[in-house]
Amino acid sequence: MCFLEDLYEVIESRKESAPEGSYVVELLSNESLLLEKIGEEAVELILATKSGEDVVHEASDLLFHTLVVLSASDHSLREVEEELRSRHENG
Repeated sequence: MCFLEDLYEVIESRKESAPEGSYVVELLSNESLLLEKIGEEAVELILATKSGEDVVHEASDLLFHTLVVLSASDHSLREVEEELRSRHENG
């Protein structure tokens, strides 16, 4: 299992147990905040790419928030992998 799968499982666990003070729980309970964070992190990745600075940091933030969106919409990282694999095989 890769680290992204492990991280997704942690997000799923937080979704189920809803520990107080969890950032994941805060995002999952506030769709507007979650969508705002996705937009913010996407813009920050674009700006980092243009400047050549902090690309890995900003890409990590965007990937994390994308995993939370997947969990919130009851989709999995595996579904994304399957979609990408299908595109690769058919493209």
